[in-house]
Amino acid sequence: MQLCFATHNEHKLKELRELLGATIELKGLTQIGCLQEIPENGSTLAQNALAKAAYVKNNFGINCFADDTGLEVEALDGTPGVFSARYAGEPADSIKNMELLLQNMMGVANRKARFRTVIALLLGEQPPRYFEGVVTGLITTRPAGKAGFGYDPIFIPDNYNITFAQMSPTEKNNISHRGKAVAKLATYLTQQTW
Repeated sequence: MQLCFATHNEHKLKELRELLGATIELKGLTQIGCLQEIPENGSTLAQNALAKAAYVKNNFGINCFADDTGLEVEALDGTPGVFSARYAGEPADSIKNMELLLQNMMGVANRKARFRTVIALLLGEQPPRYFEGVVTGLITTRPAGKAGFGYDPIFIPDNYNITFAQMSPTEKNNISHRGKAVAKLATYLTQQTW
């Protein structure tokens, strides 16, 4: 069974190939000849994930899934949320995003936040299926750690005293929002009869 993961990120692609196993031939956007960035204009994570998956299915005729992730900060009414990647404006810049978030959180006692990933899957003629993963935690007052990407240096998951950026990739994947969503997707896909 061929399946496309709508990403140009080879690291994410490798990780998912390992999770999904040999029964699924997983291709990324580059492997199917989709070299452009797919627009994400939705107002929710689910809308963005579905838009990317639908773009691939409609233009390349291959079953596809896509994900979108947002950091939702309680004291900021859930922002940056769907705008996490471009919180500080265009072009997307992780350092500027973190700096702006920490600036907006200055003096705020409530540091609760959550990372949320939504995966949209388009398989054959079936209606879209969604898989969600959430991890809750706290926003730090300054960055710590060099691993990971995005907001990882300023997010400490519940029951830990280190940021995502201070964890090994394996440790982070075992508890992360994306890891949880992918595990649900993998379970669903392995139950399908191809």
